[in-house]
Amino acid sequence: MIKTPQAHALPRVAMTLAALAMTLPPLALPAAAQTSIAPQGGPSPIELAQYAGTFALPDLPGTGPMPAIVEQQPTLPNHLVYHPAALKRGGAKLGVLLWGNSGCSADAASARLHLLEIASHGYVAIAPGSAMTGPDAPPALRGVMPDHALRPVATSPADIIAGLDWILAENKRPASPFFGLIDPALVAVSGHSCGGVQALDAASDPRIRAVIIHNSGIFPDGKPFIPGLTTPKAALDRLHTPVLYIMGGPADIAYENGMDDYRRISRVPVVMLNIQRGHRGSMDEPYGGRVAQVALDWLDWQLGGNEAAGRTFTGPMCRLCVDPAWTVQRKGI
Repeated sequence: MIKTPQAHALPRVAMTLAALAMTLPPLALPAAAQTSIAPQGGPSPIELAQYAGTFALPDLPGTGPMPAIVEQQPTLPNHLVYHPAALKRGGAKLGVLLWGNSGCSADAASARLHLLEIASHGYVAIAPGSAMTGPDAPPALRGVMPDHALRPVATSPADIIAGLDWILAENKRPASPFFGLIDPALVAVSGHSCGGVQALDAASDPRIRAVIIHNSGIFPDGKPFIPGLTTPKAALDRLHTPVLYIMGGPADIAYENGMDDYRRISRVPVVMLNIQRGHRGSMDEPYGGRVAQVALDWLDWQLGGNEAAGRTFTGPMCRLCVDPAWTVQRKGI
């Protein structure tokens, strides 16, 4: 559930996921991934093995108090919806996290471990597309490394916002399983890589109350680089909420664009975090790894007013400020 400041005694960023990961069975790599030789300019054998390990993981229920599932809703056939398995009336209402997919692809499972973790803490996370990777992918695609790099976009910011229009309509539809369960004031938008750029575009919607951008930044004007991605730097001037960037350090291919965004943003508070994990961060780790816990603290603070979670980011001795794994920069915080 969405916790109150009084109930949130220990910020999630302080949780240790290693012990949880040890409870999982060993990962068996598909034979193709063990023997593949990367084409020139393509993924290395190590990257192939890492992706194969991710695909071998089931759809984990998350570590939150509300074990999560992912499914396609009949009234929203072009999206995947991540939500608590048990939708209970009479308790705290659910928040909403809109998601932009890696590569602006139609793979709504590209961050499934991250989104299942978010959902287990009382959110409905919605991503455009279908499962093209992971255990729910069609058999022909199962275990195949996703091809997200520099392809024409398959989704748009409008597709992200369509998820919000749908869940708010379901919240008012008596026959919906989500009827009366959603708090329209608890809406965030997020995304990874190219999907993070689309999230920045969608963030101008006045219903958005929080923004998290993973391993992303808007391309310089006139250099779209990805066909069909047209979000200009001026989109940063339309932000109306604080924004959190979580980057992977200089090895992150989006590092320069993200840091340029940070320098340009002046109208709203912004936090720039870097952890030396490269472009995927901890997206492919069980329960979304450390990055998911930081994202949850941001959501609890920005949407729930949870000052204990906010101390992950605020003050001269903020929790991430004294963690050597992270580099923290802030403006307006």
